[in-house]
Amino acid sequence: MENSAGGWTPLVSDKYQWLQIDLGERMKVTSVATQGGYGSSNWVSNYLLMFSDGGRNWKQYRREESIWGFPGNTNADSVVHYRLQSPFQARFLRFLPVAWNPKGRIGMRIEVYGCVYRSKMVYFDGPSVLLYRFDKKFVRPVRDVISLKFKTMQSNGILLHREGQHGNHLTLELIEGKLVFSLNSGNANLPSTKAQSNLILGSLLDDQHWHSVYIEQLNTHINFTLDKYTQYFQAKEHSGYLDLNSEISFGGILTVGRSLAFSHKSFHGCLENPYYNGVDIVELAKKHKPQILIMGNVTFSCPQSQIVPVTFLNSRSCLALPGNSGKNKVSVTFQFRTWNKAGHLLSSEFWHGSGKFVLFLQDGKLKLSLFQPEESIRNITAGSGLNDGQWHSVSLSAKWNHLVVVVGDDTAVLPLVPMLIVSGNIYYFGGCPGNSSGYGCSSPLEGFQGCLRLISIDDAVVDPILVQQGVLGSFRDLQIDSCGITDRCLPSHCEHGGECSQSWDAFSCDCTGTGYMGLTCHSPLYEQSCEAHKYRGNSSGLYHVDVDGSGPLGSFLVYCNMTADTAWTVVPHGGPDTVTVSGTARGLAHSTTFAYGAGAGQLRAAVVLAERCEQQLVLSCRAAQLTDAQDGSPLSWWSGRTNETLMYWGGSQPDAQRCTCGLEGNCSGSQYHCNCDADWNAWSSETIVLSQKEHLPVTQVVITDTGRRHSEAAYALGPLLCHGDNSFWNSASFNTETSYLHFPTLHGEFTADVCFFFKTTVSSGVFMENLGITDFIRIELRAPTEVTFSFDVGNGPCEVTVQSSTPFNDNKWHHVRAERNIKGASLQVDQLPQKIHSAPADGHVRLQLNSQLFIGGTASRLRGFLGCIRSLQLNGVSLDLEERATVTPGVEPGCAGHCSSYGHLCRNGGRCQEEQRGVSCNCTLSAYDGPFCTNEISAYFGTGSSMTYTFQEHYPLSENKSSFASSLHRNTTLTREMITLSFRTTQTPSLLLYVSSFHEEYLSVILSNNGSLQIRYKLDSHQDSDVFNFDFTNLADGHFHQLKIKREEAVVAVEVNQSAKRQVILASGTEFNAVKSLALGKVLETPGADADTRRAAARGFTGCLSAVRFGRAAPLKAALRPGGRAPVSVRGPVAAASGCAAPAGPGSSARELTPRLAGDAGRPGPAGKGAPLVTADGRDPAVFVVGGVIAVVIFTLLCITAMALHIYQQRNLHKENESEISKNEEC
Repeated sequence: MENSAGGWTPLVSDKYQWLQIDLGERMKVTSVATQGGYGSSNWVSNYLLMFSDGGRNWKQYRREESIWGFPGNTNADSVVHYRLQSPFQARFLRFLPVAWNPKGRIGMRIEVYGCVYRSKMVYFDGPSVLLYRFDKKFVRPVRDVISLKFKTMQSNGILLHREGQHGNHLTLELIEGKLVFSLNSGNANLPSTKAQSNLILGSLLDDQHWHSVYIEQLNTHINFTLDKYTQYFQAKEHSGYLDLNSEISFGGILTVGRSLAFSHKSFHGCLENPYYNGVDIVELAKKHKPQILIMGNVTFSCPQSQIVPVTFLNSRSCLALPGNSGKNKVSVTFQFRTWNKAGHLLSSEFWHGSGKFVLFLQDGKLKLSLFQPEESIRNITAGSGLNDGQWHSVSLSAKWNHLVVVVGDDTAVLPLVPMLIVSGNIYYFGGCPGNSSGYGCSSPLEGFQGCLRLISIDDAVVDPILVQQGVLGSFRDLQIDSCGITDRCLPSHCEHGGECSQSWDAFSCDCTGTGYMGLTCHSPLYEQSCEAHKYRGNSSGLYHVDVDGSGPLGSFLVYCNMTADTAWTVVPHGGPDTVTVSGTARGLAHSTTFAYGAGAGQLRAAVVLAERCEQQLVLSCRAAQLTDAQDGSPLSWWSGRTNETLMYWGGSQPDAQRCTCGLEGNCSGSQYHCNCDADWNAWSSETIVLSQKEHLPVTQVVITDTGRRHSEAAYALGPLLCHGDNSFWNSASFNTETSYLHFPTLHGEFTADVCFFFKTTVSSGVFMENLGITDFIRIELRAPTEVTFSFDVGNGPCEVTVQSSTPFNDNKWHHVRAERNIKGASLQVDQLPQKIHSAPADGHVRLQLNSQLFIGGTASRLRGFLGCIRSLQLNGVSLDLEERATVTPGVEPGCAGHCSSYGHLCRNGGRCQEEQRGVSCNCTLSAYDGPFCTNEISAYFGTGSSMTYTFQEHYPLSENKSSFASSLHRNTTLTREMITLSFRTTQTPSLLLYVSSFHEEYLSVILSNNGSLQIRYKLDSHQDSDVFNFDFTNLADGHFHQLKIKREEAVVAVEVNQSAKRQVILASGTEFNAVKSLALGKVLETPGADADTRRAAARGFTGCLSAVRFGRAAPLKAALRPGGRAPVSVRGPVAAASGCAAPAGPGSSARELTPRLAGDAGRPGPAGKGAPLVTADGRDPAVFVVGGVIAVVIFTLLCITAMALHIYQQRNLHKENESEISKNEEC
């Protein structure tokens, strides 16, 4: 240090300098202030602060979770004052300059602020204990408080223990450096996992530094605090946890008889200021009060540890120590702790190049590689899981004919070629010095990161202080006299049950099986509702939903029943299908509890999110009343999720004890409120629909009046049914650049996510902004093809931008999801690749905001957004944009126009129709139906069956606006048509489709004898037909095939299975005149047709046909779906089929593999209201597939019988039509 009165300036300005202050005694330090050197250009711009009780084993102060450094000065004169968020107690302080004025040198003037700290300590040497016995008149208070501080170098030991009379006890114990507060009820009838509850806090607590503990018990509530982290626990009433004796022991557990035989887990270390309900335990012990029993060696001062740890800060850190060269043995011992699975620990050359060894960590195991001249490399391994952060002892010794490595209790021995082992002169720990390239130092692994202590070489203990002073060996990037290991997984920043793992520098989260994704398992994998699944284009099936997004509630499995109008969420219960009650005396309740595959919080959130929920209860009774006829008291009731006793039934209001018929006045008698109240001996029933959302779902049904003779009741509870999503379509339209919506401040210090939809036609605008003093968060459309997420948490502004090849201002909905956490930030727009920005190592992590949240604008009213924002969620919480927009000038609730974004979901000719909340698909002009016109309308044609669709007047055929604009009649002429159909068959020849006209013109689509496709057009009755053979493949192979035929005048384009394409030219004409009918299957009359067409028509078609369409005509749909106006006649066994497509195989989409409800879950419900097709028995909807299969089998058997009878009856009626068929043709 220079001899200057202007402050401290070391002779050398480098990172190994420090200024140490002795406060004379332990003080409570509350703040520090720094200033540069007086009248100089010397100042420190950033520094570290360390503290210690005895001048050894220093601890580094952390300002935040990951911020170590303090901001210093920017000149020599100004004072920078920093108030410590967490004051500490210490006698010695060290200020370590990290950065200083590059044009000057290190220079500091320092002031430390604080106050005197008084404490009383007690030291336990292991086999010792201090027992405090309460006064005999002691009455257990309602509130128990235990407080103390401790420090130790041992990772295991009991700090305090208290027992009860029946084996119940509480224990505060260190286990592998973690503090465990155990509560044991002593109940031998319970399994150990239920009899004992453990609260675990902290890690690496064997660091010989003070840690504070505070335990507060208030009745059955327990708060357990370690340093600044708290866990809460509530014991069950009368659990026995807290029925304890009037004594408590510190330092260990006394055995029966108060002998000195102590538990091997006794505490070895110091306690400071232990208090029990305000009683000073140390003071009583010092004065030898009778309430205190001292056993073993207990002293009232805390000795300072002389062990000097060394921290290897990075992979380049190294320590080179001299050995006792020339000795005929090698002996090295040390202890280490680390989180890294791999790293170079130690290496050295033997004397005169006779070999070398390298000791390193690999996959958490300690390995040694031995190199000897003219010998192959030999390896041994000892230990496992050594990257657990615990201290591990290592001993390495080599002599003459063997080498031994010992790690803890694991020993590995490597035989050597008999030779003289002579120790070398240098041992390298960690990496290698920059100027070293010695044979013994080289290693392909990175250097060790972690802590070492108790190093001994050739039986001589190494003093790291001598290394620090430059007297012994050399080093680089070490922190001597301190172990700087940090547990980055405690507290864990992995959310939703993600598993945290760590290295020295970072942590990572394994989100497998959590239902979440992202760097901290924050973002949900699943949609929040069936409504959201629907607008992903998913069909009915089983899906996971996460109703609160990134919130604390997990996902659960539901059945989504997609209808044309809405998406129904079906949550079945696990109770019985039907409950029958009889023989219960009046006044004695028979109750049934119903549980669901989701927790109470999840169910509540799902019901709140939905627009409407209902649950059906079918109740039948015989001589069993719901209400007492004499006094009107309820004899039956039910409970919902709030556990309230509810006595209303059906559409009645909650305060009325009556059923729906009682409200409508149509019960069995006008004096009755429910049909069951008539008390008839015959069965009567009620179909009750419960729809008060705040009470659903039903969790219990209670019946009491079934004790009389012949009294009986039965009921079946259906699943919980909900539809709609209150947040998915919640939107606002921003009409001026200066308008915005404001909400309370976004709270997301460590994790914040924002997701929403937007659509606009402008090129830029701010979607959201929230400001702090210096921190901020903002999401904006910066350019037509750029969305940017920017923020600042104290490390300087950061930006994440997603760019698109197509503009975002196309007036279509685009989805944005932005997330910031302590590991970084991410931004995703639509399905574009996610962009990620990693957070700086050891940077600021807290996002501190204080302004209101601006949506659609900014605090400055500049760069406001013009357009629509919808479904806005912050950390899983939906914001009600519509409610706020109704009272905000320049902003309107709602946003019209969804077909531009979701119209593509309407398939197969379906037309998108705008709805107030979403879209619907009009399938009138499609051969398909369902929510998105994707459900095949299929039919199985038995032998000899047929379906004829007759075109009538005023029925348009095509979407073409020229020649197809008029309606069909005898004078209509078609110059173009589009035909589609799908099929599966093994029959040849087969007639797939036949279209006739009043002028003996026709079109026939045939599968010939070899299964090839043949199309015949006859567009002029005076010419022969055009015959086209398409040898694509054998289409009668039993597989599913799709066919599309498109004619434009004389040009016919044919496409098979969406791939094989051919084009042909007609010669018979270009006009199809007076189309009469379209026939599928067997055709009896084919006037003017050629022989091959007549032969195929007589055979007809046996197999499955689906999605048949001729222009706008869809014959299968007209025949199989109610409400069709076109005349369709069906002859023979034609049965509706679930689909002709091939069964779903590996790799099929999830929705194709999910089972459907009986009756086709994708079809609209009764009366066109979109009600889900489910029954009220409460079972998983998938089980109804079994019933559907049985029904199909029975139906098929009936069809076969009818087919046989029909064939027999019709055989003679068609001999004349079939006379032209060759006799040797197959039947």
